Amino acid sequence: MKGVVVMFPAKRADRVKIVVWDGSGLVLYWRRLEGSAFKWPPVVDGVMRMNAAQLSALLAGMDWTRMHAPRISQLKALA
Repeated sequence: MKGVVVMFPAKRADRVKIVVWDGSGLVLYWRRLEGSAFKWPPVVDGVMRMNAAQLSALLAGMDWTRMHAPRISQLKALA
């Protein structure tokens, strides 16, 4: 698998460990918030789904629910 991210939230929701597989090795990322907690997405069928913008906002301690992926308009082929 390539580009796999696995997150391990703490029970107090103020810490998270993230393991990333990039195809060549593993990276461990650890983050802790002082005085607040991460707002986790709902778990559906054992999986939390987020896009890159939402994950970045979550790790910054922001409200990730306000982050949306940019819409990319499709260019019409010139005839």
